[in-house]
Parts: sequence; C-alpha cells; structure tokens
Amino acid sequence: MRVFLKVIENFYIFMENIFFRILTMDELKQQIKECIVSSLELEDITPEQISDSDPIFGTGLGLDSIDALELGVALKKKFGVKFNTESSETRNHFASVNALAEFISSEQAKK
Repeated sequence: MRVFLKVIENFYIFMENIFFRILTMDELKQQIKECIVSSLELEDITPEQISDSDPIFGTGLGLDSIDALELGVALKKKFGVKFNTESSETRNHFASVNALAEFISSEQAKK
C-alpha cells in the first residue's frame, strides 16, 4: 500500500510540475510578448523586437485603445487574469511588458 501511495504522490507532483509550473519572470515576459504579437497579428514585429521597458502604447509599439481591448482579452485567456476597465491602475498595468509581467505575476500569486 505504501508503494502505491508513493507512486500516486510522485505522479501528482509530476503532473503539477507540468500543468501548474510557475514561470520565471523572463519566461512570463517572453509569453507576454508572444501574446502581443499573435493576438494583435503584428506582422512586422517579432517578440524579440519588443523591449521589456518600452511603452506598449503610444510612442512604443504605437498600439491604440482597440488594441488594448484585444490584448486584455488575450491575456485573460492565456493567464487567467482580469483587468478592471474602471480602475485607473489598469493603464499602469499596460505601461510596458515589465508592468504587465508584474501584474500577472501578482495576480497569479493570489490564486
């Protein structure tokens, strides 16, 4: 019986590592960049061209409010985070890839 329980425990740990693995900040930032490019169908930009600290909107990538909505939906689907459209903090969360990564990381830590 102990052997069986140990096998089950090891299997659970294995599955947890596959499905619930915590991303490093660098991995999270890379996934955010990939999400930006794919969800907004940016043909002339690769994830590697997006700086972690540059603004996403306006002078940075030149994205607009429609892009913000689309990106918010994509990030919600990918990372399970919700953005409050009525909060003044939401603009700060979308300031850069760094800001998005910090927000997503803090929200996931609450779960």
